[in-house]
Amino acid sequence: MLEIERKFLVDSKAWEMQSKDIPAVIAQSYLLNTKEKTIRLRIKNREAYITIKGPTKGITRDEFEYQIPIADAEIMIETFKLKVLRKKRFEVVINKTLWEIDVFEGSLSGLILAEVELRSEDEAFDKPHWLGEEVSHLASYYNANLIDRL
Repeated sequence: MLEIERKFLVDSKAWEMQSKDIPAVIAQSYLLNTKEKTIRLRIKNREAYITIKGPTKGITRDEFEYQIPIADAEIMIETFKLKVLRKKRFEVVINKTLWEIDVFEGSLSGLILAEVELRSEDEAFDKPHWLGEEVSHLASYYNANLIDRL
């Protein structure tokens, strides 16, 4: 399955004015984290997933995601002493387009990123007023790299 995603910084002052629902609480770790592939564990509220992603080409990459027992994810994180990236994820629909906004916690506090998944790399979409600089092509903003800043 292909993931085509664009990523943007978010203006925190403008974001504060956005009406939003209760966010999902996310904790994620990486079992494998290389340029060629990542294997991620994610606990989102009371569900857990393992996700395998291939290398990024442009803003596209292969992605395979499977739900797993939450106890398994917790045990793997503990057993392998994995770093845990923590964030709150808000979902906002703007003109029929779903935006996922991640508000990071801990040492990444203050960082807010918005992501939109597209059907093609050139798909048009409306940009919300709180959107800042596009960082889709900056590897330093990939979660797999942000975790190294913990």
